[in-house]
Amino acid sequence: MKNLFTNIKGDAFGGITAGIVALPLALAFGVSSGLGPTAGLYGAIFISFFAALFGGTNTQISGPTAPMTAVSMVIIAGIIAANDGDVNKALPTILTVFLLAGLMQIGLGALKLGMYIRYIPYPVVSGFMTAIGVIIILTQILPSLGYYPKEDMEFVNTFKAQAQEVILENILKDEAGEGILVLENFKETVNRAGEITEDAVLKESQTLAAKEASGALGAIKAIPRALQNINWLELILALGTIIIIYGFKRITKAVPSTLVALIVMSGIAVGFNLGYRPIEEIPSGLPVPNLEIFTEFKLSSVTPYVFTALTLALLGAIDSLLTSVVADNMTKTKHKPNKELVGQGIGNSIAAVFGGIPGAGATIRTVVNITSGGKTRLSGMIAGVLLFIILLGLGPIASKIPAAVLAGILITVGIGVMDYKGLKAIPNLPKDVKIGPVKFSMEVLIMLTVLVLSTFWNLVYAVGIGLVIASLMFMKKIGDITGERSGITSLKEEEAWQMKKNSLII
Repeated sequence: MKNLFTNIKGDAFGGITAGIVALPLALAFGVSSGLGPTAGLYGAIFISFFAALFGGTNTQISGPTAPMTAVSMVIIAGIIAANDGDVNKALPTILTVFLLAGLMQIGLGALKLGMYIRYIPYPVVSGFMTAIGVIIILTQILPSLGYYPKEDMEFVNTFKAQAQEVILENILKDEAGEGILVLENFKETVNRAGEITEDAVLKESQTLAAKEASGALGAIKAIPRALQNINWLELILALGTIIIIYGFKRITKAVPSTLVALIVMSGIAVGFNLGYRPIEEIPSGLPVPNLEIFTEFKLSSVTPYVFTALTLALLGAIDSLLTSVVADNMTKTKHKPNKELVGQGIGNSIAAVFGGIPGAGATIRTVVNITSGGKTRLSGMIAGVLLFIILLGLGPIASKIPAAVLAGILITVGIGVMDYKGLKAIPNLPKDVKIGPVKFSMEVLIMLTVLVLSTFWNLVYAVGIGLVIASLMFMKKIGDITGERSGITSLKEEEAWQMKKNSLII
């Protein structure tokens, strides 16, 4: 803290530049998460400020990132589904899980486990990061085409019968909870069922339709319908955003191309009064803490998500410490991993209380900060303050940003986050495992297993399975090395010797 004001000019310019880069990404990640742009902006504000203030990497700029958002998106969707598709009902549980993840990060730092994060196998990280990119790209195809399953009434109507069953099932659950469900007399049940309105069925049908088209696999299934219902204006806005992001980088890197694309495409859409779809309204004014996290806390509602929160905490730790290494290489300094985890945990915990999505150290924003003159933790704090000022003064203006523009931004993020280095290395990795006549690389197997399972099944379980396979591979290698050094004969040789011994005894 004593060196906080030794580089005010450089930190101010670095922090402001990084904050400008963070703005469109924060809004995009918020929309992608399912909680809206405000949640992304709140996450960027609080994590950036407090992770910088308490963290162990002086030049780190933190906030919502692609990996953290991808995992958060799955968590949010799952909790909403468990709460009858009601976001408001699910929100306290969602934020409690995010708060728990932040507290776990503080615990990891306090227990000085930061130095061990780097031992997570590279194939697991590589497969996971590539899966994140694939998930982001696939889930943004539908909004880029201007297709929203909840608004496709032909698609929604196919879920009406299922919606009625879900509503009736919820009625039975409510009656059981109230202690008035009597199997011999369904009079109350019949009365409540008779009060089911068409609007209630429609709302539930829309929830089921959105759920069916969610995630990478759901998006793939919905693409044929999306292609039949393309909104050409939305598609042009998304493609224009992507073209500007990649094209402007070839002209100059002095100005963030993402920000240029956001301003240009939003300006065209608003200036020509095009009939586009804007993002959700961003309220201006001071953020208000969500005290329902504490007042309506139920251990039973959070217990199933403890492992999920731990995974989120570990992912944030990995994401942040990898960025810290990048910052070290650029600034010729050395970060403090345990202190960094504590700072990230504090930032994520406070963000959760105010309704923000979780985040971590962001590589691109950190690099921008360093190249723009940032040297101390003041730069990260300034980035958070800038976003807070934007929230207070420009909330209504930011609410006019086209949703397709943010979808275009996210597609470029998905493309950028994939681990091409790992993919390119696949043909050159040694084939160290043989099953019958087939030889293959165990590292490639781990990478592809994590990639496929993360993309089409479950991010959390995929990482767990990848770690188990990697651990087994490590134990096998250690066993082979130990056997070679000690001169222990192989099991097959022992079996052959045992047979000879038995034959002699007989």
